[in-house]
Amino acid sequence: MDSHTLNSVRCPALLITAPASGQGKTTLTAALARLHTRQGRRVQVFKCGPDYLDPHWHQLASGAPVHSLDLWMTGEADARARLHAAAQTADLILIEGVMGLYDGSPSAADLARLLDIPVLAVIDASGMSATLGALAHGLQHFEPGLRWAGVLANRVASARHAQLLQAGVRADSLWQGAVQRISADAKAQPAPGAAASGAAALLPQRHLGLVAAHELTDGMQRLDAAADALAATPLGQRSWQDWQQWAVEFAPPALPAADQPEALGPWLAGRVIAVAHDAAFSFVYPANLECLRALGAELRMFSPLAGERLPACDALWLPGGYPELHAARLVANSALQADILAHWRAGKAIWAECGGMLALSEGITTADGSWAPLWGLMPGRAQMQKRLAGLGMQQLTTPWGTLRGHTFHYARLDSAATPLGRSHRPDEAPGADNGEWLYRHGSLHASFFHAWFASHPRAIAALLGARADRQDGELDA
Repeated sequence: MDSHTLNSVRCPALLITAPASGQGKTTLTAALARLHTRQGRRVQVFKCGPDYLDPHWHQLASGAPVHSLDLWMTGEADARARLHAAAQTADLILIEGVMGLYDGSPSAADLARLLDIPVLAVIDASGMSATLGALAHGLQHFEPGLRWAGVLANRVASARHAQLLQAGVRADSLWQGAVQRISADAKAQPAPGAAASGAAALLPQRHLGLVAAHELTDGMQRLDAAADALAATPLGQRSWQDWQQWAVEFAPPALPAADQPEALGPWLAGRVIAVAHDAAFSFVYPANLECLRALGAELRMFSPLAGERLPACDALWLPGGYPELHAARLVANSALQADILAHWRAGKAIWAECGGMLALSEGITTADGSWAPLWGLMPGRAQMQKRLAGLGMQQLTTPWGTLRGHTFHYARLDSAATPLGRSHRPDEAPGADNGEWLYRHGSLHASFFHAWFASHPRAIAALLGARADRQDGELDA
């Protein structure tokens, strides 16, 4: 049925937010998804803003793919289309916010207000008591128009601590309970590159964020522990009838999402695109894969870490990830290295994002100062550093159009490859000196910039080898 003729759909929904990053909203969003999934409900989770890592945990908890929502990067039409589609099949929709409730422009609060989604604030209550009430009140009333669902205190020390916290929360701020600090068992599986701490974190972290759920064999047990803790709170004990108080009317989109076939040309029809996909190349939005398929491409996924060769293909996409953690295994796959070199020498397209670009470099100096050689197709050497080298929303002007996306990395690259342009923040003019370079090296295009493919499908098609050589500007594969 044409999306233009669909009716509005009601479904309970929550946007889970916090005063800042690091408050535990990912853990508790995943725990809430796991709790309701265990009770037999179909839960659809979304993530505000650009994020590759948190969605792994939400997908494990809910059993369903997780998409990003952002009023700038993905767009309002895409957000409305995905939420409307989810409401038709899901019993519950959960949306994890990004950073703090009002951080960024547009913010998670802007999304919640636009779509009338109830907001639940998760606050790290360690080291405070009645001040929790002040934080909750401020989040609730800082800007008008928010539909408030309440406050959940996290990392609470004891039952007495919870009583003090609850006493500070005003009635209209809706106390939803307290969750005591949950740690992983001492025997829990360690993860490559995970940060060490005195008490093992339930969801371990490393330099780009949470360790992905698929890298831990005990991921589901960790989520069950969090769900069990949440089940003891007023939020966890709400009846399903009470959840209907948080139902949202999701209207059908006025326009189809930008990655739907009816909105695109068949610019990749008949082309086969190989996509690296494993722990070294895991930064892939499901929506980007959907976009490529909607453009007509056939996708062939392969794992460099498993020793797999390059599938027969017309183009290669190397997404971001953690090549620095797996450099030895990547270099050991010499057959794949030779395949990629032959692919490049044949003039076939390669699009390499962030970690994918680093994997093609000569090598990387790790944070401890050691040198790790990599595939060496792209001239240049990378250096890991302790401070972020790039963070935030970006847009990249290419010869074929402007892509929206973001950047988030700790590495620097010194390369002699040809620069074609540079990304810039949404509020800056092109040419700013703090963006990410788009490099070209033969048929290779590479950047630290992570693209949201549906923001300009023609540009992505061109980066993957389709030609813009007709006078009308259409791409010809």
